[in-house]
Amino acid sequence: MTSYRIDGLAPDTFAPLFALDDHQLRAHGMRRVVADSPNGYPCRVSLCDAEPGETLVLLTYEHHACDGPYRASGPIFVREQAARAARYQDELPPVLRTRHLSLRAYDGEGWMLAARALDGDQAEAALAELFADARVSRIHAHNARYGCFLCAIARA
Repeated sequence: MTSYRIDGLAPDTFAPLFALDDHQLRAHGMRRVVADSPNGYPCRVSLCDAEPGETLVLLTYEHHACDGPYRASGPIFVREQAARAARYQDELPPVLRTRHLSLRAYDGEGWMLAARALDGDQAEAALAELFADARVSRIHAHNARYGCFLCAIARA
């Protein structure tokens, strides 16, 4: 299996959003939400689900800023309490193991080479298969049901 790394997004990018009031957030197309269940609110910084009662911001995030037709953005959650980005080396964060996933493999120029839809417990095998193609430099994981970007998985 090819070695890979998963990093959560940088918390400093999102920290100022929590100082905005709801009106200011809405003016930028964002929403403050409070988790009402132990799953369903996956934070893209900590790469874990928010606990019930935690505050998050739901916003649009450009997760694939390539110069081409696969350029993409979509909704993400960020927990207010997410103080540092998670890092996983050669293992999946639990938040990926419990969801139906869409994995999209890209080359170094951002062109999609392959894609898979699968349950999270099948993700390790799919990563091995996708990274077996030497042209694949990164794989994006999305929640297949809602389409939300979950994380980027980079060849290490």
